[in-house]
Amino acid sequence: MDLLTHHSATEQLHALEQREVSSRELTLAHVDRIDRHPQYNAVVTVDRDGALAAAAAADELRARGRDGGALLGLPVTVKDALETKGLRTTCGAPDLERHIPGQDADAVARLRNAGAVILGKTNTPPMCQDIQTSNPLFGTTPNPHDPQYTAGGSSGGSAAAVAAHLTPLDIGSDLAGSLRLPGHYCGVHTLRTSQGIVPLRGHLPRPPGWLSTSDLLALGPLARSAADLGLALQVLAGPSPQDSLAWRLELPAPRPDRLQEYRIGIWADDPHCPVDTETRALLEHVATALHTLGVPVDSTTRPVSMADSDRLFHTLMFAGSTAGAPADTFAAETAAAADLTPEDQSPRASYLRARTMRHRDWLLANEERQRLRRQWAAYFTGIDVLITPAAPTPAVPDQSHLPLPDRHITVDGERRGYWTQTTWLNLAAPAHLPAATIPAGRSTTGLPLGLQLIGPYLADRTVLHIAGLLTEALGQG
Repeated sequence: MDLLTHHSATEQLHALEQREVSSRELTLAHVDRIDRHPQYNAVVTVDRDGALAAAAAADELRARGRDGGALLGLPVTVKDALETKGLRTTCGAPDLERHIPGQDADAVARLRNAGAVILGKTNTPPMCQDIQTSNPLFGTTPNPHDPQYTAGGSSGGSAAAVAAHLTPLDIGSDLAGSLRLPGHYCGVHTLRTSQGIVPLRGHLPRPPGWLSTSDLLALGPLARSAADLGLALQVLAGPSPQDSLAWRLELPAPRPDRLQEYRIGIWADDPHCPVDTETRALLEHVATALHTLGVPVDSTTRPVSMADSDRLFHTLMFAGSTAGAPADTFAAETAAAADLTPEDQSPRASYLRARTMRHRDWLLANEERQRLRRQWAAYFTGIDVLITPAAPTPAVPDQSHLPLPDRHITVDGERRGYWTQTTWLNLAAPAHLPAATIPAGRSTTGLPLGLQLIGPYLADRTVLHIAGLLTEALGQG
């Protein structure tokens, strides 16, 4: 049965279409694997009865020759931050331990409408507010390659489940690299979609029942190939239900067929967030491989200042995070911000100023964001996709047992801030850009090493096409 679960989503769908396996058999294989491997602690709520019932319905539709959708009968999982009708959705928070939504998140509804079988929910830190995955309800999700290391977060359960062959496809969310960091650490493929092309209603946080969410958040798939990501994209992307009466979404198709016909940018390192020796060597290897294949490569032009982009990202993120804060918490932060002196430029001061900014200041920051988006658009007139590191290092040791102030990472022997794990990933969010991560090698300790691919706004299909070609060129397919 394990052999079935080790195939990609594309291969599993093909087997279903060719009647080589039934959806019930495939679903049972995944549920049994989840049950037999509790050490991964990635799928924390399993809907065995509901999944088998959905699988039986899919098998019946296929037997009758009926069109049941692009994912008919395929078992999938969903990050526990996305609400699922009749199925516990906690977002890792004790206050939501018994939360059973009455409605699917819009993205989950699209999966069901496409015929997917929802196996269960994957682990996340409380309210998605960490870049490791551990919470009081379900405990820690370790890295499936080495349990001493983190799976990343906040979609750590999603990435670990795909890497451990508990599911062929998962849908997660990404604000500050929450899809892509776990994808890099666990060695799976991910796509943060262009801002706005996948509806966000039903994502926690904000609190249950809210219709709005962060303007930096995007949803996307995690899988074992770029082709699998494409399968999910065609199901998830489209206008929200309230806009679908008049709007249509037609993402541009990739134009060239061959990798040599694309123009590739490479941003291998930056003083604002230096990478370690192995990561730098990986980027150098990629540049050499592309040159050898005859691919036009620009390794010198930079689309934006990383330092300026990173500062803006954190300003917008902290400002947007106040919406779900309790009133007393926000009142205390407002009082603390009022006591700050102009000379105080500490990280705490920057955080408080952003959290409590006036609306006029947010409008000015948003104007800066639009100018940043214009800089990226100008860069992409001469480049099709930019390749960067996914993070400064491979997966770091799990530190979920430590208080946040005591956590850190080590880059070539130098102690660095805990949150710098996502600095490279934070480039895409303020500019609303699609960004993928792909596995591209291994560290000397056997941990996955990945790359980030950033493309122009709405060029999601081009990013995935290049991701697939590059994966094959690097011998990772």
